[in-house]
Parts: sequence; C-alpha cells; structure tokens
Amino acid sequence: MKVLFINGTVVGSKTKVLLQETDQYLNKYHSNIETKHVYLEDYDLQFVDGRPPEQYNEDTRKLIDEISSADGYIIATPVFQSSIPGTLKNMFDLISPNAMRYKPVAIVANGGSFQHHLVAQNQLRPILDYFRSFVTPNYVYTHSSHFSTQNELIDEDVQNRLKELARVFGHYLEMSRNVQKEDV
Repeated sequence: MKVLFINGTVVGSKTKVLLQETDQYLNKYHSNIETKHVYLEDYDLQFVDGRPPEQYNEDTRKLIDEISSADGYIIATPVFQSSIPGTLKNMFDLISPNAMRYKPVAIVANGGSFQHHLVAQNQLRPILDYFRSFVTPNYVYTHSSHFSTQNELIDEDVQNRLKELARVFGHYLEMSRNVQKEDV
C-alpha cells in the first residue's frame, strides 16, 4: 500500500518535520507500507481554472496522478491567516472527487496560535468529507512552542500523539482496503 505524506505549503519546515516523525512511527507499526513525501514546493503547479487535467503542465499532471494512485494520505498543513494555505486548496481543486474516495487521511497541522487548532477540523475536514475520505479522528495540532529554535520537534506529548495517529492510520488503511474490495 502506498501512502503519500503531503506537505501542504511551499514555505517553512515544521510541517516537514511533522511528516518525517509520523513516517517513522507509521513504519514502526506497519512495515509493509510504501511511503512517499510530496512537497508542493517541488512542483510547478498551475492554478485550477477548469480545464481538463491533460491540459495542465507536466508537474501538475504528475501530482494529480500521484494523489489519484495512492492508497492513503497524511497531510500536514500550517495555519496561515486562520486558514489552510492556498497551495493546499489548489491541490485539492485539481483532484477528481473520486480520487480520494474511501481512502484514509490523517491530518497534522502547525500554527503560531493555540486558537488555530480548529482550522484542521473546520476547514480541512469538510474538504476531505467532500472527497468521502476516511479521516482519522485524532488529528494532531502543534504550536511553535513544540519545536526547538532549530525546528526539531521537542514536545513528548506531541510525539506520543503522532505515534497514536500513525497507529490508528494503519488500521484505517486496512479498513479502506476491505471497503474498496467490496466497492461496486
């Protein structure tokens, strides 16, 4: 099974750190999973304007294909201006509503204010519900204070919550596979 670790921004490093930590934990619990890190900054993505996917540039088509062919996703997003970044929303707008159907998704987020923890629940979750994804109930929100000045994750409670997120996500992967076998 292939899991994409998607960094939903083109700036900063905290979300990458969260993805790397989560990847380690996922592989600890579920060693038979193939993982790939997708950093939106590595793609020359075009803005969605309604044309068919084959009319976008090569990088945009490549991202659409990678997302469509994956079996699950762990999405990391920073919170900017009390919202998800436009690059992440543009990525979702590129994807067919069927691409993520019945596939598991876990969310990790980071923000500069503790009050922004609801962005994952109130903005990202409805998008994933539209795709009919299986969203794990235990998203992890972090604050700048959970990181060292070198952007290393130093908070033990956050590390434990990421471990639990990875453990639960693995079960959602299995559940997803069983549902897709029955899908007509």
